[in-house]
Amino acid sequence: MTDQPIQNFYPDEVAICYGCGRLNEHGLHLQTFWDGQEGIARFTPRPYHAAFPGFVYGGLLASLIDCHSMGTAIAATYHAEGRPPGSLPEITYVTGNLNVFYLRPTPLGVELVLRARVTEITPKKALVAVSVFAGPDECARGEVVAVRVKSRATMGQP
Repeated sequence: MTDQPIQNFYPDEVAICYGCGRLNEHGLHLQTFWDGQEGIARFTPRPYHAAFPGFVYGGLLASLIDCHSMGTAIAATYHAEGRPPGSLPEITYVTGNLNVFYLRPTPLGVELVLRARVTEITPKKALVAVSVFAGPDECARGEVVAVRVKSRATMGQP
């Protein structure tokens, strides 16, 4: 659809998420790129993302899966509706359920690749399956229910 991450199309008023908000100066700044079939994100954990020496904190992996799932659901829904990202009415999702399966310890200092696919879209929700890879190794897997909501930005609320 576009060579920009879906997060670039989030209205400024809501682009503050710790995990993926481009306007959160202390955030992770995860970016989801949509290729028409799946969402792809890359993130390299820093030493301060450690659970113990050499391995990533599981909560960070859950945050990455969460934000990447929402971005993928948004991009896939724009795609399914035949609309460009950011067009009105804005498409927004929040997490309804997040299940993370830790398959093996995830190493620090290695670029992680997140690959997400929407397995179902209805008018009210999207189901997203995500895998987190360190090199060829799948380290974590997530199953997420994304619930479609009206955005605070488009509802005119503070």
